[in-house]
Amino acid sequence: MLKLDNISYTAAGESGEKEIIRDLSLELEDKSFVVITGPNGGGKTTLAKLIMGLEKPTAGRIYWNGQDITECSVTERAKLGVSYGFQQPPRFKGMTVYDLLKIASGREMTRIECCDYLTRVGLCARDYVDRDMDVSLSGGEAKRIEIATILARRSELMIFDEPEAGIDLWSFSRLTETFGAIRENREATLIVISHQERLIALADEIVLVDGGRVTAKGTTEEIFPKIMGQTVSVCERMGEV
Repeated sequence: MLKLDNISYTAAGESGEKEIIRDLSLELEDKSFVVITGPNGGGKTTLAKLIMGLEKPTAGRIYWNGQDITECSVTERAKLGVSYGFQQPPRFKGMTVYDLLKIASGREMTRIECCDYLTRVGLCARDYVDRDMDVSLSGGEAKRIEIATILARRSELMIFDEPEAGIDLWSFSRLTETFGAIRENREATLIVISHQERLIALADEIVLVDGGRVTAKGTTEEIFPKIMGQTVSVCERMGEV
């Protein structure tokens, strides 16, 4: 189980300190599929980075499987089974996709296994397994390969920050199927930050984050109508301007 206990995060800016996460508490059940959504600038990505250890909270504690990981480094959290997919994946010049997948998995992998992970994220394995992880890859290609590395690692907690960014419609459909299979097989606890309705529809729970706080939490049937209602309300107000 993932538990966030009264988490706050304040960042320094040009105009002074700004509180991005405000006394936020949250519990997520094991093997659940959770979508974190909400307005841009509401704190969703910061929250994900706090869970992974890319940022450290200014107050509160984070627990994973009953262990306090608040002071753990990114490497220590990775060893405990936590993985993170960035909005903009890093590139590794001189390393092939095959090599990257083997390193990410932490075990010996055959080419067939590597190809299977690439297929799961909508890539033709034959065309990509020996490609270099450099700037020749498009943003969408790099994103899908990064997702494949997380799947190959078989982490207990997988965090994906807007996995749909830069991905074409066909590949997004394939990714939706992949996330659906993870949920169906209960392979891991899955946290996805997204605004995409098709991903939201797959979720066991939706967490709505706005203004650095959890403003709503519940099933898709409970929360999605509220999200749509808020969107319609905003559009109506904009139309009156």
